[in-house]
Amino acid sequence: MAEELKINEKIEPPEWAGYVKTGINREMPPINPDWWYIRCASVLRRLYIDGPIGVSRLRTYYGGKYRRTTAGSSFAKGSGSVIREALQQLESAGYVKKMKTGRQMTPMGQSFLDNIAHQVKAEVQKSIPELERY
Repeated sequence: MAEELKINEKIEPPEWAGYVKTGINREMPPINPDWWYIRCASVLRRLYIDGPIGVSRLRTYYGGKYRRTTAGSSFAKGSGSVIREALQQLESAGYVKKMKTGRQMTPMGQSFLDNIAHQVKAEVQKSIPELERY
């Protein structure tokens, strides 16, 4: 899905994407140069699974353990600006729409995800012929 999003002209990493951490619990920015497209694909999949969802709940999903030396570790939410910018780009591409309760998939976005899933299933069935009956 990230490869397909890379083709879309409306989804591009912002200028600050090379320097930003994805949460307070991280020490360094992501190493993968395509991390922005992977995160956009992940956010789109989360919207598909969880329905109307807001930035706050997505921050909780992308959070993790924050190690605070002798004070012990606790949970920290992920970066809100990364998620917000990804949602805005997906909205401009037509895959997501804004609602009162958060953001929701559009029929175009649902079709996009269904087509990608169908392509992946076809590739897996070619490599493993026993799966053709499913």
